[in-house]
Amino acid sequence: MDPLNRRSRRRRRSRRGFSFVAPTTPGAAPMPSSGRRSSLLVLSLSIPLVLVILFYQHVQLLASLEGGGEYTVDQGDSSWSQSLHQVRQVIEFVAYGSGIATDDDLVAEDDDEVDGSELSQDPDSFGDLSFDDVELEGSIVPYEISVNHLKLVKEAPGSSPQTYSSYATTVKREEDFLPVVSTSDLSFRWRLRSKAEANVKTVTRATAYRIIARRCYGFERQMWDTDKVEVDGDLPDHVRWPQTELPEIGEIIEWRVIVWDTQDRPHTSNWSRLAIGPRKKDDWFAKFIVHPGDMKTFDGPPRGDQHQQCELWHKRRSLPLFRANIRATELIKAMKDDKLVSALLVVSGLGSFRVSFNGAPLSTSGPIDPPFTDYTKRVMYRGFDVTKFLQEGKYHSDISHVVGIEMGSGWWDHRPISSSIVKLDLLPRGPVTVIAQLYLRTQSGKQHVLIPTSMSSEAWQVTRGHIRESDLFTGEIVDLKRHEDLDGWDTPAHQQLKENSKIVWTTPVEYRTDVTAQRRHDALAKRAGAYRDEDNRGPVWEEIKGYAAPIGRLEPSDIPPILPMERIEPEEVRSLTNGRWLVDFGKSVSGTLYFSEGLAEPIVKDTYPRAHGYAGTEDGESFFTVVYGESLDMTTGDINRVLVAGMGLHDGGPRHVSASEGAQDNTPCFPNDHDHILTQRDVYVYSGEAKHRFATARQSHFTTHAFRFAEVCCIATPPSGVYALAYRTAMLEWGSFDSSNVLLNGGYELVKNAMKSNLLSVQSDCPHREKLPYGGDLVASSPAAMHMFDMSAFYRKTIRDWIDGQWKSGAYTETSIWQDLNDYAGIGKGAGETVWASAPPVLTVRHMQHYADKDLLSETLSGHIRWLTFLNKEFDRGLEQRGYDKELKGYEGDGTGLSDWLALRTKDTWLTHTAFYMASARAVAYIARKLESDVHEKKGMSLAKSLESKISSFYSKKPDWDFPEGHGYATPGPELGLFTRIVPADKRCAVLKNWFKRPGSVWPGDEERLFLNEVDEEDLEDMVRTGELVRESDGKLYMGWSQWQGFNEGILAMRYSLKTLSEFGFHNVALRKATGIGFGTPEYMLRHNATTMWESWWRSEDLYSRNHPMLGAMAEWMSSSVAGISHHPRTTGGRTMLFSPLFPKSAAMLEYASSEQGTPVGDYAIAWRFEDLPENKNQYNSAVVKIRIRLMIPPTAKGVLELPLHSNPKKFKKTTITISKSTQIPDIEAARTESRLKCSRRRRKRLGFPFSWEYDKDRKKWYRLESGKSIGTPCESFLFNVLPVQASWSGHADMTDHALQGKETILNAGIYEIVISNWQLEREVEGRGRLGDLPEYFRDASLDEIGPYCQDQKTGQWDVEDATHLI
Repeated sequence: MDPLNRRSRRRRRSRRGFSFVAPTTPGAAPMPSSGRRSSLLVLSLSIPLVLVILFYQHVQLLASLEGGGEYTVDQGDSSWSQSLHQVRQVIEFVAYGSGIATDDDLVAEDDDEVDGSELSQDPDSFGDLSFDDVELEGSIVPYEISVNHLKLVKEAPGSSPQTYSSYATTVKREEDFLPVVSTSDLSFRWRLRSKAEANVKTVTRATAYRIIARRCYGFERQMWDTDKVEVDGDLPDHVRWPQTELPEIGEIIEWRVIVWDTQDRPHTSNWSRLAIGPRKKDDWFAKFIVHPGDMKTFDGPPRGDQHQQCELWHKRRSLPLFRANIRATELIKAMKDDKLVSALLVVSGLGSFRVSFNGAPLSTSGPIDPPFTDYTKRVMYRGFDVTKFLQEGKYHSDISHVVGIEMGSGWWDHRPISSSIVKLDLLPRGPVTVIAQLYLRTQSGKQHVLIPTSMSSEAWQVTRGHIRESDLFTGEIVDLKRHEDLDGWDTPAHQQLKENSKIVWTTPVEYRTDVTAQRRHDALAKRAGAYRDEDNRGPVWEEIKGYAAPIGRLEPSDIPPILPMERIEPEEVRSLTNGRWLVDFGKSVSGTLYFSEGLAEPIVKDTYPRAHGYAGTEDGESFFTVVYGESLDMTTGDINRVLVAGMGLHDGGPRHVSASEGAQDNTPCFPNDHDHILTQRDVYVYSGEAKHRFATARQSHFTTHAFRFAEVCCIATPPSGVYALAYRTAMLEWGSFDSSNVLLNGGYELVKNAMKSNLLSVQSDCPHREKLPYGGDLVASSPAAMHMFDMSAFYRKTIRDWIDGQWKSGAYTETSIWQDLNDYAGIGKGAGETVWASAPPVLTVRHMQHYADKDLLSETLSGHIRWLTFLNKEFDRGLEQRGYDKELKGYEGDGTGLSDWLALRTKDTWLTHTAFYMASARAVAYIARKLESDVHEKKGMSLAKSLESKISSFYSKKPDWDFPEGHGYATPGPELGLFTRIVPADKRCAVLKNWFKRPGSVWPGDEERLFLNEVDEEDLEDMVRTGELVRESDGKLYMGWSQWQGFNEGILAMRYSLKTLSEFGFHNVALRKATGIGFGTPEYMLRHNATTMWESWWRSEDLYSRNHPMLGAMAEWMSSSVAGISHHPRTTGGRTMLFSPLFPKSAAMLEYASSEQGTPVGDYAIAWRFEDLPENKNQYNSAVVKIRIRLMIPPTAKGVLELPLHSNPKKFKKTTITISKSTQIPDIEAARTESRLKCSRRRRKRLGFPFSWEYDKDRKKWYRLESGKSIGTPCESFLFNVLPVQASWSGHADMTDHALQGKETILNAGIYEIVISNWQLEREVEGRGRLGDLPEYFRDASLDEIGPYCQDQKTGQWDVEDATHLI
């Protein structure tokens, strides 16, 4: 179940697993409401009926027990559960139909988990829809409904208990995230699931749908009703609100979907909510406002000197608080004789903002809100339903109200530090600023706009707040005394308190700048070399960079906010002596610490431990510090700050120096209390004497840190009530993978944990050092991200970000917001490296395959065509200028370009430049096909084929498919050519055969060499025996990387190699790569205590990140090939999934695997396992066994089943296959819950990865510690908890011949079981050692025997509908 969607108001369920609402005949008139008095009379008359039912069932129970039998809960109508169900029907029908009860009057069982989009409703005011119109009879349940890919979030799952001022209101917010949309973009979507116990025939297709939208409050609520829309085939991908009946700005709307099954029975979704926000500039009465002191620092000629910029930045500290007083008289004047119906507050701010109303926070978001975009192009705003706050009191106008806005720096007014890897000076910046306005709607339908921010508004005030500093790279400094003095600042009580307060409020001024967005963009283009000839006379960047940046258009937030998604208890708290405590949370996350009990009194020291001093302290101040990190410094046992140093700014690591000592001494604005390492740190300060001074400390709000460990300093006793809050963008997590193999599971967890840490409004490379959205990372890891999460809104925003950053010439950049980082590696004219810059068109195609959003295709096609036009014009010239010969003469790989980044082999840069040029052409053709644009499709395909031919003409001169003067060594090579269908079909076999000739090699890396010098001889010999170490001719031992028992590939070829091997019949080799041990494997990371994927295959103590998802392509391969579920190459929106489970040769490799895959249609799942395995595991290489496979397909969807038998019909001549289908839908949610509980118990027993290498800093020796971990714990699928093996299945059809012929089997919605009998297990292919090649596949073997697909002419060319193999 979606962790975002847990009902805040739960409903009791019957024991049959679903909640009941009394149905009526479709089309029946609504029940009239005759008032509470008559309703009570009806209810009282129903009580005797209830008693009769209960008495009758009691007699049945006694009769059963007297007969010696056991009274069981079955599916019959005579069960005790049914009697309660009948009673409940009577009570609910009367109570709800009469208006006596609401959903709030029903409280669920503690273990009852239901969809969180349900809202508290008032059933007697349903407009023309009475409660008993809500149908629950149907078998197809719509749920997780969304508008514009956005889902309501009632409460973030990691939310902490909120602390309120004693002056704050008792009214609580409606939700953590309310989707706000404009009238120009109202598209509704929903997912489907089957109701428990439904007949499977009723879920195969939906016959109709209906959308109902109404106002959340007031009278005349009905707004839009599609009525029952019958469908002949598939349900639509989305449904638009008709342009003729558009709602008005400020409306707060609730809506639901009803879907009819094959028997024409309806089932409704829960109600969800949305709001309509301003769209055009004219819709805003408000202006951005600023603290006058902050605005003054940007007035006058720009200060280009960084030291001056730093001085001005310090003048803008502490960060401001904005408040608006909504006076009772103003409300009375606006309302007159009217009545308030609804109130929508819309807010945005730069850097980042948190909003409260009468002292109550309106969301748990904050670290980066609004999302990171080019703020000169577009700034997103949020909307908050504050209706209940304004209705507080006997009458809505009885009291005044206060809106409070707390500000952080975000990506806007960051500490101005210079760096070579994050160029903050190129980002838009200005003084912290806010904009807000309040929409009131009345019973008469009138709309009023109150408290718009502007210089002329008397409502708004500003003061310096309690946050002295907030920065995404250095952390937050919180003044607790100032926080105490400000108590009640955002409540009406502050008006009375301020006479005795030291807080001075002033009138804000409007934001202003002397630079237009166009002038700023032209100056950047000139600096990037991206100008056209006619733009060459534009402004110089150095002349304008010091001005306050212009602010772009305001748009509703098109992704969910960053919310606390997980709350993690510490695994260990241990003393580091001298009042310093190390807190270990067991895995790396992106977030902050939360102190639920506050902090103890700090110890005052003359000298503080490294990075725990605070230079900003004044007389009488005490402070408390928290330092964050992912790993420990092996030489000291403290947190390794160098590895997570912001922007890579440090003066060298503990093992070898990657920067000179004192390197940061002259860096402008570098914090002088960070001890030469830009540290992830929070500081809590209190000035003066008081009891429990630090008791109010809770958390930092406007920064996130990447950490597993935190040092808390300095207190005498360990911190209590502390836990970690893990933040990320609040999208649905819907993909999973499990297996019997600890290494596969561990590798998958490394990727998922890293991905979660890097989804903070952009998909970043790492969550500490850079935090930037790189195109190459997206190209490499987006398939894994889309498997794991619903990235529909997130990646739509990502593509829009790149479109915003596109130069006039058509060139795309390396990062969505230009950073001038690796442009040298591209073809020039402002274009990023070709792979990185091709992310927008590639991602657009993948988005369509997964989410079927044709509107995004229409929106972006022109930008992608401009990119392709730019490549046509500049590509050849650009490569020639970068030193590439037209015929590749003298080319030896590793030319200019990033290519297969961080590979251990030579990188084939020409191939990746050209292949991604080809991919961009293919993408245009694909998009044009979906939009039925024949002209652009033909142009795109023609160009793509010419580039394919160009690559083939060079690379097919030798059978190793390498550049003309290559030696079959570079990456990516054959794997890219085969996967993308560039290699001609008639040459596949030769290419495959020669690929297996590639060996591994030794690795002379620094940390690996130092490791070998500090390991006992006995351990070295063990690693020699396992093949992890090799002895070279010089007599020295080296670690080595393997081609076939590990990875040498970089971020691109990793996916190509695994997918190609599995698709072409060598899944056993792909499994060997993914489960290899030693250097160049996920196992190597796990043995060094990794919980997130590293940036590199080698271990780094001072340079390369240990939280980097770009090597994460293997996670999607695990789901698609190891478990066997993936999007069909030609599907859109997940309507058709490919079930293609592949099995190892030996059960010693893998005994079972499973995966779930969410889609916009619903959830698919697969699980398989070997059965009848011998007790003696030595026979796992030779036994004859059974394979049981189970599949789940959601309502209305389809699956395509492929089984790997046709590769060798002779081998499987005794094998038989049967397929069955469950006649009834089991209780999937109950099975999932049971599986999760089992898995959780196993994880607590630490049944995962079994050991780690630890460093004894006293002996200066590494030693192996045998200690089990939770990461990698094997867990079985819920599909094997649904029904017992011996359960009744329909069909049992024999499909042996069908499978042996390689035919696909089309499956409709339901639960399936496939049993493969007489499956022969085999010994795995050995090859020539860990670093050797695979002679079994190229020596003395005919081409027919090396794989089933090498001669398959059907898949010889790329098809324009094939999104999977685009690139």
